[in-house]
Amino acid sequence: MHPFKHFKTITKHRHKVIGHCRRAGIFWQGLRHDLSKYAPVEFFKGAKYYQGMQSPNVQERAENGYSAAWLHHKGRNRHHFEYWTDYHPTARKIVPVKMPLRYVIEMFCDRVAASKIYQGDAYKDSDPLDYFEHGKTMRMIHPQTSDFLERLLTMLAEKGEDETFAYIRSYVRENDTY
Repeated sequence: MHPFKHFKTITKHRHKVIGHCRRAGIFWQGLRHDLSKYAPVEFFKGAKYYQGMQSPNVQERAENGYSAAWLHHKGRNRHHFEYWTDYHPTARKIVPVKMPLRYVIEMFCDRVAASKIYQGDAYKDSDPLDYFEHGKTMRMIHPQTSDFLERLLTMLAEKGEDETFAYIRSYVRENDTY
């Protein structure tokens, strides 16, 4: 059980996301980012399965076959594509739904911050894209959402943070969708 290390990690991550959201033009949204991680159901599981190099949800899932913390988290945080699924009456199955722009931007900020936290000094601007590409075939995400996120991650890898965040700020000011 590592409650202090877990608290430090999630707080450091949250502060990075807030900074990225500020740079992306969605500061107020960033202030609310991942507050559910401090709820007992998420926090104590995170402390129990803390490893420091990846999400505690990975270890909880390996041990139990699922992650109660993740199920709670994804159901309350709209910046996760897993939140955006619904039953399609014609298809008669659960399908991904296109995410609103502001949550895709927050998801981008979240992925960049997570890569920085877990990679530490070895972080490169290509890391979030590499992580995205690694799980691409297993993801149930709306195709337009996936394409837009991939476009932002590719821009980050190729042009760096300054140009990517400037583009995002401009895009958010001029558009309400993608």
